Amino acid sequence: MTGAKRKKKSGLWGQAKAPRCEGVKQWCGRRLPILEWALHYNLKENLLPDTVSGIMLAVQQVTQGLAFAILSSVHPVFGLYGSLFPAIIYAIFGMGRHVATGTFALTSLISANAVERLVPPSSQNLTKQSNTSILGLSDFEMERIGIAASVSFLGGVIQVAMFALQLGSATFLFTEPVISAMTTGAATHVVTSQVKYLLGMKMPYISGPLGLFYIYTYVFENIKSVRLEALLLSLLSIVVLVMVKELNEQFKRRIKAVLPVDLVLVIAASFACYYTDMENTYGLEVLGHIPKGIPSPRAPPMNVLSAVITEAFGVALVGYAASLALAQESARKFKYSVDDNQECLAHGLSNVISSFFFCIPSAAAMGRTTGLYSTGAKTQVACLISCIFVLTVIYAIGPLLYWLPMCVLASIIVVGLKGMLIQFRDLKKYWNVDKIDWGIWVSTYVFTICFAANVGLLFGVVCTIAMVIGRFPRAKTLNIKNMKEMEFKVKTEMDGETQQQVKIISINNPLVFLNAKKFHADLMNIIQKEHASNQPLDDTSKCEQNSLLNSLSNGNCIEEAAQPCPEERTSSLILDCSGLAFFDSSGVSVLVEAYRDCKNRSVDVSLAHCTASLVKAVKYFGNLDSEKPIFFKSVSAAISDIRSNKVRQNLSKLSEQSEV
Repeated sequence: MTGAKRKKKSGLWGQAKAPRCEGVKQWCGRRLPILEWALHYNLKENLLPDTVSGIMLAVQQVTQGLAFAILSSVHPVFGLYGSLFPAIIYAIFGMGRHVATGTFALTSLISANAVERLVPPSSQNLTKQSNTSILGLSDFEMERIGIAASVSFLGGVIQVAMFALQLGSATFLFTEPVISAMTTGAATHVVTSQVKYLLGMKMPYISGPLGLFYIYTYVFENIKSVRLEALLLSLLSIVVLVMVKELNEQFKRRIKAVLPVDLVLVIAASFACYYTDMENTYGLEVLGHIPKGIPSPRAPPMNVLSAVITEAFGVALVGYAASLALAQESARKFKYSVDDNQECLAHGLSNVISSFFFCIPSAAAMGRTTGLYSTGAKTQVACLISCIFVLTVIYAIGPLLYWLPMCVLASIIVVGLKGMLIQFRDLKKYWNVDKIDWGIWVSTYVFTICFAANVGLLFGVVCTIAMVIGRFPRAKTLNIKNMKEMEFKVKTEMDGETQQQVKIISINNPLVFLNAKKFHADLMNIIQKEHASNQPLDDTSKCEQNSLLNSLSNGNCIEEAAQPCPEERTSSLILDCSGLAFFDSSGVSVLVEAYRDCKNRSVDVSLAHCTASLVKAVKYFGNLDSEKPIFFKSVSAAISDIRSNKVRQNLSKLSEQSEV
């Protein structure tokens, strides 16, 4: 082979190999988000806040892990494992920078149904009581964690299958009212499950339809068995926790580090219980023995998968819906994006891989995530740092938690659910925005507390779809073909002429959860495209734009023609809402978000032909712009206001220049 041919062949091989390597690099960056942010991690700016947040998060992970393991009807030590492995896996595959994955109350409640059904307490006497198994725990405890791990494994497999089928994007069906009502109802269940520890009562496991009401019935029938010492210690713990956390929140800008009241309370209560021997003197229930170390990985029992398929679907749907809502909220708050399908993969792998390490089902929790907000976390490094401290507890500090009173642990859990319980305040918002969303919230909450979180979630989704189907036939679309992009010139003595560009976009369909996200994306694409096209031109070039902007049936906005305009111009956007037949809270939320994003891009937004209900809803969602009006009766009125504002601005500039 000659040198020229060899050189030509190597060149072709290099061209074929380069795109393939580039594709692998893009795939790794998309599926392993840790490679994206770890390479650009700023040690100087981010390490200190991430370390402080990681320490505070570790306290929550330990206390919630212990409590949610008991809630899942397994030994408390398995909750520590559930606070360690899922957090590490999510940090590798997840996109949420402020999402704290670990044990979760809702998934623990669901998996407890399978554990209590397949390994009931009555079988403990039939099981060989030996301490020769893993960690020195009895075979009964190992059978129970085997069931919980099987639920985690199958739930994770379902989530990975959802990722493979690209079903992660179908979560738009989980609207804000449905998620809010479902999580509030689940928080009510968790508080109810902690009542027996708060009161120091012995109570059998009660579940099933209307189980929440049966629990309170049992409590009132056996009110004489309440231990006064446990009740007083619970009340004292709750008061201390609430007061200190409120003070931390109020003065967090003045102090460099907040007081870890959870950790202080755990240490103080454990020492007090040890030195006063509360377990024997007052009969207080304590946490008990926590074995050291992590056992070798073992596959969960596969022979019970068919028996736990119902709970696995509940874990997959409820855990993913609640976790994705937190990831999207953090992304909006800190201005980054998350991929719904990638989140599905991250949580699926967290459940599948962790099940081999004796972990209960996992998901992101609101209390831990908001804790990362308040302590100033920057990246997932905070979660990885928390894992170091959790590992320290597993190998060194765990046995010292023997004397922790269960009533104190229950108090920490109840106070930690405050963020979910105060979602009752959302009822006022939905009543003012869309009364149908208010009805969906109430009905979803009722179904959740009467049955279970997964039942409430499915009921809320079905109700939401039914309401939209019932309202769409009454929608009247409005097709305005002569709505064109307009420009006008304002002549002044100073700058000759200045062009003011006005874009008019007509919303010709209902704005609801089905099309809200797509509408926002298309609107931002048009604005971004317009800003990118603003290139400097010669003085002789003219701006001749004739574009038609209309909304499609799915909420899209189309721009038919566009040419670059002169550099010196400001943009204004008019949203013609005459065709907006109806809306829901998701649509109004996206409309407000679009307004704020436009303002950040220096685009003035006006809303024309708004109904009274839309004006009320938009004003309720936030103070958009109190200095100048944004609602107008017609498009012409909005254009006249823009024109007059431009004239005033130019006259003001002219007077300033004259004074100089």
